[in-house]
Amino acid sequence: MNMKVFLRIVPTFFLLILTASSTFGRTKPIEGDTKSRPQLSASPARMCPGTHNVGKIVLAVHNNGTFGFSEYSNTLDCFTGAIAPYCEYPKASNTQYLYAGSFWVGAIVGRDTLVSVGSDGWQHVEEMFPYESPFGDMVFRSIIDPAKPEFKDAVSEQDYIAVYTDTFTTGVAGLGNDVIDGRPHRPLHIEVTQRSFAWSYPYAEDFVLFDYSIKNIGPEKLNYVYMGIYVDADVHQQGAQEGFDDDICGFLETYINPYGDCFFEDTVFIAWIADNDGDLSGGGLLNTPVPAVTATRIVRTPSDELEVSFNWWISNGTPSLDFGPRKKSQNFRDLGTGGLGTPEGDRNKFDFLRNREFDYDQVYTATISPNDPIWLYPDQTLAGIFSKGYDTRYLLSFGPFNIEPGQTLPISFAYLAGESFHTDPDNAEDNLINNYNPDAYYENLYFDDLSLNAMWASWVYDNPGVDSDNDSLFGEFRLCCEDSVIDRIDTIDVGPPLVTDTIWLYNQCDTFWFKGDGVPDFRGASPPPSPASWGTVRVLPLVGKIKIRWNGLLSENTRDVFSREYDFEGYRVYISRDARESSYILLASYDIEDFNRLLYNSGRGEWELNETPFTLEELRCLYGDTVNGSPCNDLNFDPGRYTKGSPLFTVDTAGNTVAYAFEPQDFNRSILANYPEANTPIGKVYPDQPYPSHLNPDSADTSELTGEGYFKYFEYEYTIENLLPTVSYYVNVTAFDYGSPQSGLGALETSKTVLSQMVYPLNSVDSVEAKHLEVFVYPNPYRINGNYIEDGYEGRNAQYFIPDRMRRLHFANLPARCTIRIYTLDGDLVREIEHDMNPADPTAMHEEWDMITRNTQRVVTGIYYWVVEKPNGDTQIGKFVIIM
Repeated sequence: MNMKVFLRIVPTFFLLILTASSTFGRTKPIEGDTKSRPQLSASPARMCPGTHNVGKIVLAVHNNGTFGFSEYSNTLDCFTGAIAPYCEYPKASNTQYLYAGSFWVGAIVGRDTLVSVGSDGWQHVEEMFPYESPFGDMVFRSIIDPAKPEFKDAVSEQDYIAVYTDTFTTGVAGLGNDVIDGRPHRPLHIEVTQRSFAWSYPYAEDFVLFDYSIKNIGPEKLNYVYMGIYVDADVHQQGAQEGFDDDICGFLETYINPYGDCFFEDTVFIAWIADNDGDLSGGGLLNTPVPAVTATRIVRTPSDELEVSFNWWISNGTPSLDFGPRKKSQNFRDLGTGGLGTPEGDRNKFDFLRNREFDYDQVYTATISPNDPIWLYPDQTLAGIFSKGYDTRYLLSFGPFNIEPGQTLPISFAYLAGESFHTDPDNAEDNLINNYNPDAYYENLYFDDLSLNAMWASWVYDNPGVDSDNDSLFGEFRLCCEDSVIDRIDTIDVGPPLVTDTIWLYNQCDTFWFKGDGVPDFRGASPPPSPASWGTVRVLPLVGKIKIRWNGLLSENTRDVFSREYDFEGYRVYISRDARESSYILLASYDIEDFNRLLYNSGRGEWELNETPFTLEELRCLYGDTVNGSPCNDLNFDPGRYTKGSPLFTVDTAGNTVAYAFEPQDFNRSILANYPEANTPIGKVYPDQPYPSHLNPDSADTSELTGEGYFKYFEYEYTIENLLPTVSYYVNVTAFDYGSPQSGLGALETSKTVLSQMVYPLNSVDSVEAKHLEVFVYPNPYRINGNYIEDGYEGRNAQYFIPDRMRRLHFANLPARCTIRIYTLDGDLVREIEHDMNPADPTAMHEEWDMITRNTQRVVTGIYYWVVEKPNGDTQIGKFVIIM
């Protein structure tokens, strides 16, 4: 998240929270490698992940109490069928920030100490499973497209809902005996409803929020219940077989966050983990940097008065390397590994869940002395190694509370990431590896973005300054007064705008709400709906060009969920050669001509923005000279003449002289391409169409609608020219608003990547059919030394850098439905490809072959024939050459 997207917290914003936990095994498979994983035996339901990928963070969540990797769940997304990355940040960066996470629950049941885990993390044990299909199948919801069935009851742009239980004792893969007691899994009899949420908005794109409901479905009371999130990160480049054994972790209790011109020490309570140096220098297989940090923050527990514990440890088959901080008072426990780290068996796991231990940060392991009053003295031959980074994992836990039979308790977490944690490629080398100076090392780590994202996660969960249940309680606030913070953190029963009984404070200070009323809101501020969100973006391929059309009915006529204002500001058109957000380039924009009115506060000596923008017409009516009986007719009034250096002086309604300056809200690219004086290349398809008589298409006059049923007035278009016909492009149209000056929230824009469309600037399917164009293949010949990967023609979206799996041969001028067969000169079938596309898809005329035979072998040098057969039997035949 950009540091600029923070500031004034007033009643407006945010939503839910995130959960973390983890899963591992002694042998960790490479992400994307399915051969090393055990196959599912009799499972009660379809276990598979849903992939959160609308924001910067990509995270796989499963319907069995795990996220990231799950040993006994499918690796393919339940809904898309694509491989689900464990945790990638930012999206399309080829990074991995999580191996596995899981949910742990422990309790005393009668005389038994029991713990159920989504994943044990070491013994290949998983103890939570969904119900029989369809009851245990994951559910998807989204607020993106109101016309789709998943919109109903959706909270975020990407909701995944799962229900699972720990009651299975036989018949499922993953169950195992307790390592210490030797008995089979003994369930707590809990049912967990897991909801996870993600957004693409700038303030919420760096976290996933999890909300859990834990229900006691057994006959006995659960006493001394503790819950935990277990995380094993393994931070490195995706697909790398090294880099998992140099992670560091720690706990951040407080951090200084910006509040306007002041800075406030926020209690964040986050457990974090990262690579020790971010692989900024590259080398070996690790040529993709991983400079970010990920973390877990608890945002809701069943009670305010709970014990919190943070434990980290290193799991290893060699007892001396199986290590974790241990208090001297707990040195008597046998963890079941012969070491001091991994807690084996229910009783040891329960002890870790409830030990109220806050471990020292990992890099300080070698600083623990023999005389330390609390911590056990670590083996000095290994302490220095552990301090430099190892295969580390952590457990963040809390409790106790009781759950009666039939009772349900809520828990909410945020799993988040922060950018630029590592910026100095020599930091670890200079201060951990060659020289040991952990304090100097920490001085070069940056928690700013992580802490800011943690703060926003808590605000989304419980909106600051918002009375959610109408009990006149709004939360807690602070006053920022001339570069100082005045504590006013008591919960108050006075709502905005009156925040204090002192007039001086009201005039001289800014009020920042930093905590909500304790009632979850599960919502966040959002931009106007994008044209793509309700399916109105139509991409029309032409040779060397792409024409984009969209309809703005909903974008321009949807009220903001908080302000209830119509806050639409404009559209932007983007293009990219691959799916990474950082690759998108702004091509064109259109926005309303409007201006921000800044007021000079003489008491504070600064300019303030406290209002939504004014249109040019509104400002003329307020400040123009009277022309033909009205100032609104003063066409010569120009707000741009009144700057901070040369303001407009006028008298307000109270008779006070005030000074105003005016600044464009955006770029005021408001004159469409249909007019000679245009300042934007975006135009209207029907520039002379009057505004509709009303906005219900079902009741509109047919003259107001296109053949597709869209209002003509809101139809826009833009043509991108001078493109390479034979390469793919991603295009999208976003909508943005003017933000909320009252709450300090900047303009919000819909995602550039969500609902983007891939297109080849070739003849469309309709053109192919109308002109009877012939199919052609490219590149022909295909040369292995053609530098296609190096020049960006292949592999731009490849998940792993495996050249033989990145090669592509392209077929163009295809009908929407056909069968492609490839033969050797001897007539042997090499590959058959079924091309079955929606004719409206902009790639319907195109298909590609990965140059792998039907026997999953790499193709060899030679001349090949191809045959394209339409459903009616019409065929075309051609040939191509491959030179390997």
